[in-house]
Amino acid sequence: MTRKLFVTTALPYANAAFHIGHMMEYIQADIWVRFQRMQQDNGQQRVVHFVGADDTHGTPIMIAAEKDGVTPQAFVARIAAGRQQYLDGFHIAFDNWYSTDSPENVDLSQGIYRKLRDAGLIYTKTVDRFYDTAKGMFLADRNIKGECPVCHAKDQYGDNCEVCGAAYQPTELINPFSVFTGSTPVLKPSEQYFFKLSDPRCFQFLKDWLNTPGRLQPEMVNKVSEWLGENGEKLADWDISRDAPYFGIPIPDAPGKFFYVWLDAPVGYLASLKNYFEKQGLDYEAFLQDPSAEQVHFIGKDIVSFHLLFWPAMLNFSGHPIIDKLKVNVHGHLTVNNEKMSKSRGTGISPLRYLELKMNPEWLRYYLAFKLNSKVEDLDFNGDDFVARVNSDLIGKYVNIASRCAGFIAKKFDGKLAASLSDDAKGWIARALNGEQGERQASIAANFESREFGKALREIMEVADVANRYVDENKPWILAKDEAKTAELHEVCTTALILFRQLTILLSPVLPQVAARVQEFLGDAAFGWADTQGDTVYTSMLGRTIGAYSHLMQRVDAKMVEDLFDKPGVATPAQVAAPTAAAAATTPAAGTAASAAAGPADAGVQAAAGDIEELAPEISIDDFTKIDLRVAKIVNCEHVEGSSKLLRLTLDVGEGRHRNVFSGIKSAYQPEQLIGKLTVLVANLAPRKMKFGVSEGMVLCASAKDEKANPGLYLLEPVSGAQPGMRIR
Repeated sequence: MTRKLFVTTALPYANAAFHIGHMMEYIQADIWVRFQRMQQDNGQQRVVHFVGADDTHGTPIMIAAEKDGVTPQAFVARIAAGRQQYLDGFHIAFDNWYSTDSPENVDLSQGIYRKLRDAGLIYTKTVDRFYDTAKGMFLADRNIKGECPVCHAKDQYGDNCEVCGAAYQPTELINPFSVFTGSTPVLKPSEQYFFKLSDPRCFQFLKDWLNTPGRLQPEMVNKVSEWLGENGEKLADWDISRDAPYFGIPIPDAPGKFFYVWLDAPVGYLASLKNYFEKQGLDYEAFLQDPSAEQVHFIGKDIVSFHLLFWPAMLNFSGHPIIDKLKVNVHGHLTVNNEKMSKSRGTGISPLRYLELKMNPEWLRYYLAFKLNSKVEDLDFNGDDFVARVNSDLIGKYVNIASRCAGFIAKKFDGKLAASLSDDAKGWIARALNGEQGERQASIAANFESREFGKALREIMEVADVANRYVDENKPWILAKDEAKTAELHEVCTTALILFRQLTILLSPVLPQVAARVQEFLGDAAFGWADTQGDTVYTSMLGRTIGAYSHLMQRVDAKMVEDLFDKPGVATPAQVAAPTAAAAATTPAAGTAASAAAGPADAGVQAAAGDIEELAPEISIDDFTKIDLRVAKIVNCEHVEGSSKLLRLTLDVGEGRHRNVFSGIKSAYQPEQLIGKLTVLVANLAPRKMKFGVSEGMVLCASAKDEKANPGLYLLEPVSGAQPGMRIR
């Protein structure tokens, strides 16, 4: 039977760019998916579907869109437009990336609700809900903060504690306050819809489901069992409704009521799979009913109450077939130098900055994988350890093998490997690939399967140690000097490259881009796990003609890691003080024109005649044509930590790549206001290296002559229909 996998990760909330915690989870899942795709079941390649989506509903997005003057759908689309650069940048290969604000999710969520209602698990009652009198609206759980009623941690949301993981009702918070106005909310009656999680049927199901072997890590079984109580007495009914105004999915037959975002968000995994299957012409219902199908889900420990109580109960009592085949892998948080990540303390890592610094994404993939295991443990990113681990393992042990031997094959043997090996050479290969318990590949595969990535990589590096010892003892650089030892040189280099190929196959789930380059170098169409077994390890390589070797990976520069960390309290340098709009086209500054107190909301205010700046000196048409103005799309925008003036813009200028531009418009715009907009870029300015990175051009703004007297800064926007890359003449 061919194993069929449906792999998912927690959905990021669509109100901000990805952070490094997202990247850690997605890298973990991607490595596991790539390993699975290398496997075969009864000669058939294992089937794996890897899907994700944005979590789009809820009051925070509704409020942010309202402030921006756009629909929630438009706001979410701007965020979604910036996702792919992160996923591509770190080689994370989702098959489908979708949205919970989709027809599929509406249909599936409402269908699950109706079945729960028919099962007698939905009821209504009038309850007191928190109401912000200053804002004039009921507050969703995530719009209320206060002290956790269980562990008394401060500044916790109204649905669950991010410190102890407890789930509770917002009315249980101690000293609650509105995140919008800071005021103390009042209680106001409202009819709400509840899922009867306290029903004895739910307790019995959850107890049995959680204790099914292989479903969940033992420590999480113990943790969640505490929330159940001995007989379910700790299970509280779940308020699944929210009052209008609310951006969400309407509750059937309940005007003015919407599903609480945590009801439809987990259904989004299924909606993304359904959307993907429809696009691929696959049978969604048949897959769910297939006994060989499984869902494997990766999440962080801070959201387990929703994924291990409400979600499985919803699936089970709506009769969803995936519930019996659902497995959940919970991971810890990512810390920096053993501290919780914090920009203000300089312990934050921006994944986009990592890429902008031209740091190899496979360095991070390897380092995180080396730290990951199957337990619910926090991972620590330590800069010195990162440099040492990557340089020692990937450069000193792995890449070093090919760089020491490949050149001799090209120069001495026209790129052709030896046609046969001596028993001694075969013995070295066996010694490298076999440990005390037999074939290492079986042990490594078992560790990848169980998500013990660190153990797998340590064992792979043991193979690399044996391979390097073989090269060191046989010294091909010495053999190359003696014509009488040409045959010996040929065998040594061939053997070393056979072991290098094996290492590459074993590392390919972690280093997919390096593996692709090695495939091209060695002449392999693809790598499968079966290539690590039996005599094919070397027989498939003997007599093969290989390509020219090119260096696969550079060493980590410690200065890069230093530049990676957020810098607390860095003042904006005088040289990036923004020029006026008139100077913007000729001054090679970090981004645009001036800094001002007002923003796009002032677009209807006209500057007085005296505030209009005098014209610059006359130029010729030849002068003007030297300036290459292009339409650019803002695919992402972020604050620049340490700067009070700059925003970091990621621009699509139709070049097949993205540009990084720093712009002094922070006082006038919030990043989410700009994502998805078109603007005008001075495209042929020489790149400028700054404290915060390299700026590759300048976007244009308009402002008054005296910005202090008449504040206002307006980003130039081409009309709809213009396309990125079009030249402005």
